[in-house]
Amino acid sequence: MTEEKILADQLALYLSQHFGHAVQVKDLSRIPGGASRQTYRFMASYASGPEPIERALILRRDPAFSLIETERMTEFAAYRAFHKVGLPVPEPIVLELGSEALERPFFIMEAIEGCSAGSLLAADPYGSHRETIGEQFWSALGRIAGSDPATLGLLSLESPKDSTQSPPHELARWEQVIREDSLEPQPIALGAIRWLRRHLPPPAAKLCVVHGDYRSGNFLHDGAGNIRAILDWEMAHLGDPLEDLAWALDPLWSHGNPDRPGGMIGRDAALRIWQEASGLIVDPQALAWWEIFAQVKGLAIWISAAREFSEGRNTEAVNAFSGIYCTAFHNRTLSERLLEICES
Repeated sequence: MTEEKILADQLALYLSQHFGHAVQVKDLSRIPGGASRQTYRFMASYASGPEPIERALILRRDPAFSLIETERMTEFAAYRAFHKVGLPVPEPIVLELGSEALERPFFIMEAIEGCSAGSLLAADPYGSHRETIGEQFWSALGRIAGSDPATLGLLSLESPKDSTQSPPHELARWEQVIREDSLEPQPIALGAIRWLRRHLPPPAAKLCVVHGDYRSGNFLHDGAGNIRAILDWEMAHLGDPLEDLAWALDPLWSHGNPDRPGGMIGRDAALRIWQEASGLIVDPQALAWWEIFAQVKGLAIWISAAREFSEGRNTEAVNAFSGIYCTAFHNRTLSERLLEICES
């Protein structure tokens, strides 16, 4: 019996017990990629009334080892909160924190069918729809930043004590990852950390929900210019909304054209849309700090990916790619940015 067949049987048993009627799991298949969760798509078939129901679902299960330690409750809570207010996110179905059913904790959510994500390596992933998708992309990020964590029920997300502590809090988080996971010296990242620590930005007006990995490639679109699902909320926390904005603006996601962040619309238009949707004003000096921070954060993730892959704990191809290509990219762009600062 194959591993996927065993998992499908375990999943059918769990869902039958959860829903109170027999559920059949069909067409279970692994979705490649993903460093923090194992992701599978499947069809759940069950009778609930006179007509049988078939529902396309997604299973997100903890791997044996995870690239970045994230909390499954965080991701599930974010999906649940933003689905209720109409942001395009999949409907969360069930969260299981125990290991009895599928050997490791997991959650299940709605599958968004007929959609795809933009590949990091595609030169023009959104084609003629880049403008329309860009307006939705930056507007949705503004809505996240402008939302009230208390109203959403997300005050329990990890956060610093207050908005003044957000920059040093996040800097310390990723510095620790770099120091613990580096397989070789990291002079560019550590030099940038020293600069960031000496030039902390002004505090945000308030602590907001930060998605943590909002970027091109982490949403699904239908090929007709519509964003259908914003994904990968496992690093969500409370902090400065400029953290998300800077991460989404990072040149790594620009598909080779830094003038169009995320491969969509121009930077000025993106900032205008974000401000209108969030009700917040971008402080250019603070954003510049968070953009340098974003590259340090990126390096921390890629360094961790390289270690996981090299030591055989997580041999997903995305980790090898991150450890080679993404590390080199951010080392180069970060060194160029620091040189500009020193010469100015």
